[in-house]
Amino acid sequence: MKFTLDIHSSTCIRCGRCVAVCPSRILTQAEPKAPVGIERPETCIVCGHCVAACPTGAVTHTEFPAEKVHPVDRNALPTAEQVLELCRARRSNRALIDRPVPRDLLEQIVEAAHRAPTASNRQEVSFIVVTDPEKLKQIIQLTLDTFDGVRRKLENPVLRPLLRRVVPQVYAYLPAFRRLIEAWGRGEDLVLRGAQAVVFICAPADSRFGVTDTNLAYENGSLMAESLGVSQIYTGFVLSAMKQDRKGRFAQLLGVGKGRKVYAGMALGMPKFAFPNYIDKKPVEVQWLEER
Repeated sequence: MKFTLDIHSSTCIRCGRCVAVCPSRILTQAEPKAPVGIERPETCIVCGHCVAACPTGAVTHTEFPAEKVHPVDRNALPTAEQVLELCRARRSNRALIDRPVPRDLLEQIVEAAHRAPTASNRQEVSFIVVTDPEKLKQIIQLTLDTFDGVRRKLENPVLRPLLRRVVPQVYAYLPAFRRLIEAWGRGEDLVLRGAQAVVFICAPADSRFGVTDTNLAYENGSLMAESLGVSQIYTGFVLSAMKQDRKGRFAQLLGVGKGRKVYAGMALGMPKFAFPNYIDKKPVEVQWLEER
């Protein structure tokens, strides 16, 4: 990537903020109030920290022209108490109404997810938003077909003795597989729970941090959904079926790009009601390593 990074001496106040926040240590300052220098610019990960931290606009980066730089209104940010209350209130509400999630809300959820940090600022996370009712049904059916295939293998009298030794933990899921399949036969969706939209979060299939990056994005999107009054459910069943899909049927159905993989997914719907209470979790387990 070709870019230009400059420090304008006429407006630089030599505060050292850009030096302090640069993860690649490209910006240098011999001592406080000394001129800011640039070394090894080719190692820049284009995170924009330097531009965002500069109080006078003295740092210019061609990847971040003026129209991409915006002031932060700290007075508009939620308080720590409000953020914590949002975290307490966030639940996987599976009681949904038969009404589409408005497009503008979906866009805000994706934008929040897109704002999540990524390893080395690679920003390789992408999104697939499914609102087509027919495709949602196909996702459910494909998930159940996959589980039914696993069920038949686990119950096969020839394979069962071997599988019980090799993958005994999988047998704990047999009742769930049966329950999901039987419910669908009765017209009840226990996979997406009647969600009107699903956001799948993708990253390169060979990414070392694909799981981490996409699930960080999920958490951002999940909290935004909660703040918007949209119910969100982690698509654990679908993701589990995807892992067992050797034929690439999910990828074909969703149009997942070549060399990419779905690592996280969020089913979304409008709730029948909002939870009036939050419940305490188990006591937090934390180890403090403090100086004595």
